[in-house]
Amino acid sequence: MRPLIALPARFAATTSALRFAAEVNARALIEAVWRAGGEPVTVHPADPFDVADRLARFDGLLLPGGGDLAPHRYGAPDTHATVYDVDDLQDAFDLAAARTALDTGLPLLAVCRGLQVVNVALGGTLEQDMGGPDRDHRHRVHPVRIAPGTLLAAAVGQEKADVSCYHHQRVDRLGAGLTVTATSADGTVEALELPSARGWCTAVQWHPEDTAHQDPAQQGLFDALVSAAR
Repeated sequence: MRPLIALPARFAATTSALRFAAEVNARALIEAVWRAGGEPVTVHPADPFDVADRLARFDGLLLPGGGDLAPHRYGAPDTHATVYDVDDLQDAFDLAAARTALDTGLPLLAVCRGLQVVNVALGGTLEQDMGGPDRDHRHRVHPVRIAPGTLLAAAVGQEKADVSCYHHQRVDRLGAGLTVTATSADGTVEALELPSARGWCTAVQWHPEDTAHQDPAQQGLFDALVSAAR
């Protein structure tokens, strides 16, 4: 039996194959979980108060990328003009799902927005904009340095990796108990772990699904999640 891996859906205003708004996940993300031996299951974001009950049937959780978190979620008094695709229901569900996984030991892989969700769920904050097209990490592949002895290093099997990024925000203040496990040359926090977590837990700011089909190091993150879920 393939372990069940929950992926909260992302809201989409339109899709090419449907006439109405949709709930989606990236095909590359789904396929990376499948290649790892998991059964990816898209979960409908709904009232967060029953998230723990809904996740109890699953063996692992993958928090995907997506739009920005509402700045009020981390105490910011104002919203930067570049903040986009904020959805309060999505925020509430993702934050509740992250806290549930961390509290229960459900294996957790968080990607891009997912890393930011984990940081905010533990009281951290975000830099709302990294400074525009000459400074952000949209449509970029760049190297990151990975801390040895971490879950991340074990998953990718190396201490330096070229990663595919698409984000204009990054971690500002770390959430309680989190440690930085990878950084880029400009000092951006590229990965986080929670050493006190009850279960396997790694968060990356990049999109490993972009290159996982041809890069064993990036596929290794999904393999590690599914292995922990078994």
